[in-house]
Amino acid sequence: MKVALAQVNPTVGDLSGNGRLVVEYTRRAAADGAGLVAFPELVISGYPPEDLLLKDHFLAGCRRELETVATSCPDVVVVLGVPLLEGGKVYNAAAVLARGTIAAVYRKIWLPNYAVFDEKRYFTGGSEVLVLQLPHARVGINICEDIWEECGPTEAAGLSAGADIVLNLSMSPYHVGKGGERQTMLAKRAAGAGAFVCYLNGVGGQDELVFDGQSVVLSPTGHLVARARQFEEQLLIVDLDPAEARAVKGKTCLESPWEIEVVDLAGRGHGLRANAGVPQPATGTPADLLAAPLSPDGEIYQALCLGVHDYVIKNRFGHVVIGVSGGIDSALTACVAVDALGPECVTGVSMPSRFSSAGTRSDAQELAELLGIEFHEIPIESLFEVYLESLAPYLAGRAPDVTEQNIQARIRCNILMALSNKFGWLVLTTGNKSEVAVGYTTLYGDMAGGFAVIKDVPKTMVYRLAEYRNGLEAGRGPIPPSTLDRPPSAELAADQTDQDTLPPYELLDQIIDAYVVRDESVDEIAALGISRAEVERVIGMIDGNEYKRRQAAPGVRITPKAFGKDRRLPITNRYRG
Repeated sequence: MKVALAQVNPTVGDLSGNGRLVVEYTRRAAADGAGLVAFPELVISGYPPEDLLLKDHFLAGCRRELETVATSCPDVVVVLGVPLLEGGKVYNAAAVLARGTIAAVYRKIWLPNYAVFDEKRYFTGGSEVLVLQLPHARVGINICEDIWEECGPTEAAGLSAGADIVLNLSMSPYHVGKGGERQTMLAKRAAGAGAFVCYLNGVGGQDELVFDGQSVVLSPTGHLVARARQFEEQLLIVDLDPAEARAVKGKTCLESPWEIEVVDLAGRGHGLRANAGVPQPATGTPADLLAAPLSPDGEIYQALCLGVHDYVIKNRFGHVVIGVSGGIDSALTACVAVDALGPECVTGVSMPSRFSSAGTRSDAQELAELLGIEFHEIPIESLFEVYLESLAPYLAGRAPDVTEQNIQARIRCNILMALSNKFGWLVLTTGNKSEVAVGYTTLYGDMAGGFAVIKDVPKTMVYRLAEYRNGLEAGRGPIPPSTLDRPPSAELAADQTDQDTLPPYELLDQIIDAYVVRDESVDEIAALGISRAEVERVIGMIDGNEYKRRQAAPGVRITPKAFGKDRRLPITNRYRG
């Protein structure tokens, strides 16, 4: 049976645009002989639609677009994700389209309510397993979280209803290592159900989330049959022989805890083409069906690029501006922006003060030249002097401290925002996760902007990714060696380095990972061999800067727990531990 998995990039709220995407890919799949075409979870609405789901008129628009798509795709069976309002309840649904009509609906059973997921706020869970009877195969349908549950809807479809193929529609957000985790889990589900598992994941960026694609097909014994590319749209078409599943299952049967609905699409009048589902000779797996996975640093870098590209383009910006300081963070941010958008869409601005070294000034200019971006140097010394003079009567008798440092950062923000307002450019901020965690950033200064590219990238990973990006060039990469070698510094005071205020980044990132990502206590972190006093100091900084993070720009999520959707702590909070 020829099955097409359309790994596409929908846009939240663009109902007609998403509908056109479905029609386009369906026609391509039909031209290649596919009899069944699948699209990701909630492809009509885009994912996640969040509180748009609370608007009845939005849900009505999704229904109208679904009906329009159905009339445009009469020649094959199409399975796609859509939110449906039925009897006053909203379901995360998979609609089955055949001969221009909505032939069946599956309603997602397991609703995730952890990490970035909030589905119980919007959806009612379904109660039936759906199986389609096609001319030469039985196909079970489920959605995303359904397949993560052991002895769940997947096994019920395979062993209770005799499905030869289980099709899962997903929009599974990326984090480091997620692809490998999914494939391991899916291999277990395929073997447990005795069925081919066709796992379809969408691709693209949506605010903080990035979806990595990497759709896969597993055999009834759990072996990899096909894998789509990461972070790219792709139409993956596979020939599957249902007899393989029947041979593995034998007479095995499982009593399902859910009702099972079998919809017969094999008879006359359902519009299937004559060759739809005709078994193909077993010829092995073509090499071009197995996309090689990216390296660990490569997939992180591509996730950042896709997140930036889609945030900028889907929000209708044509150009971005970055404050390039000659430091490692702004250098990596500029590289990601150029690779995501093209050098013609990026402007770098250096804004040196009295504390900026000749080395960082020249590194900023060299980076811009090597990347081929527009570059301007706008010194801030005269503006800084005006601030100091204006405030002198009110700050008299007090030694310079972080106040004067933050003034410089806020002046720079004013310049970037002036360029943004005048030319319609989006400001990309350059703070990394380590700085954002402990508040080593200036509110209304370097934190201010439209999108925080490396907000979820720890400082130690920033260096790794910078080395990775330089390694992509045949010769020397765009980030100057001195930028990589120089001790990190905000250059807001004389002879300043980050380690004057913070622990070494290797230690700081270890504490942040334990406390923020793994939710470990002071005692648990100290048990790792880290000074308890240092742990308490860092945790105090993390908790004390929640108010700053609440005002920060969104940024690409690449770790299992990012600041933002993942982690919602109270600002007013005296708990420490």
